[in-house]
This record gives sequence, C-alpha cells and structure tokens, in this order.
Amino acid sequence: MIEIDSLSKSFTLHNQGGAVIPVMAGAHLHVAAGACVALTGSSGAGKSTLMRMIYGNYRANAGRIMVGDTDVARAEPRDIIQLRRHTLGYVSQFLRVVPRVPTRDVVAEPLLILGSAPDAARARAEALLDRLNIPERLWSLSPTTFSGGEQQRVNIARGFAHPFPALLLDEPTASLDSTNREVVLTLIEEAKARGAAIVGIFHDEAARARVCDREVDVTAFTPARAA
Repeated sequence: MIEIDSLSKSFTLHNQGGAVIPVMAGAHLHVAAGACVALTGSSGAGKSTLMRMIYGNYRANAGRIMVGDTDVARAEPRDIIQLRRHTLGYVSQFLRVVPRVPTRDVVAEPLLILGSAPDAARARAEALLDRLNIPERLWSLSPTTFSGGEQQRVNIARGFAHPFPALLLDEPTASLDSTNREVVLTLIEEAKARGAAIVGIFHDEAARARVCDREVDVTAFTPARAA
C-alpha cells in the first residue's frame, strides 16, 4: 500500500546564502495493508521529514513514494488533494481548524467532503468524540479553546472518521491519560484489522510494541550512513 524507494531530500536555506542541507538519501520502506510500521531514530534523524514527504507537504528531490497508485513524489497538487481526501489520513500532534466551527463538524469534515449525508457524518463524529471522552457539552463549541489533551483527541477523532486505506500517525498517544491511550490504541488495532497501512512515530515504547509490526530506524537513511 505504501512503497518508498531511493528517496532523497535536502533543504536549501535561501536566507543563508543558498546553503544546501542534505537530510535523507536512499530511503526505502514497504508497508503492506494491515501493517503498522514505526519510524524510530534520534531527534533530528528525519522521522517527521519522511512523514511529511509521504503526505506531500515536502517535495522529494529523488525517488518514489507510492501510496496506492499515486506517486506522491511526482504527483500534481490536485492529485495529492484527492489522495488526502480518499486514501491517506494524517493525525498530527496539533489541531489546526477554522475558528468557530463546532467540534462535531471538525470531526465530520472528512466525511462531508466525500459527500456523506450530514446526519450520518455527524453521527459518526459524535460516536468517536464520545469514545474519546470529549464531553457532549463541548461538541457544539469550537475546539480552539479546548485543552491540549482535548484538542489532541479531537484530532484523533477527525483522523479516524473516514476509513482511510493508509494512515500517518505522529505521536498519537502523547500526553494522553491511560483511559484515552487505550482508546487510541484500540482504534489503531481496528484500523489494522480492516486493512489500513499505517506509518507512525511512537515515542511510547509500550504502545509501539503493542500496535507496530516492525520498526524502521531512519538514521540509516541519513546521508552520512546511507548506502
């Protein structure tokens, strides 16, 4: 489902005389349907960079990033938008939403964009919010005023609202209490069971051991070590 081959990335610092900083070379990764792969490595090794390249936020310098039938490394912006709507979900650590949009609509948005009936989309959103212990009194309010933990759970609910065939998870259990951590891990297990291919960053070692099928150390792809 996700296939990365010979992937390279460097950043050009235009405000520092055009200095070029190589951050990744020769990266490769295969994630089958129903599998979860954890990206590991020290801070600055390139875990987040690789995730952002898979999602299409960063353009690769060379190589392929196949998500289903789409090569994200070469895709046009309109194709990446379609990929994000139908195929590739992304749960980041931070919630970014338009102010004043009710929480239930924030969570339902991925379904509404795809043309789901509003009542069904909001019912799915409410079920996830309830499961993630967001009080019902908050569903009609904007999540921009919520606590950090509440915002994270809203973000998780949004990411799991649509059954994406592929998912990117950036620290999905960070800062969660034991009850909500268990809910998130169960959601990940359910996504795997339905065949989702998952790439994640998990600093929570116990969570990583429970839901991930293997680990890939991205340090191996840094230019100094890449073969």
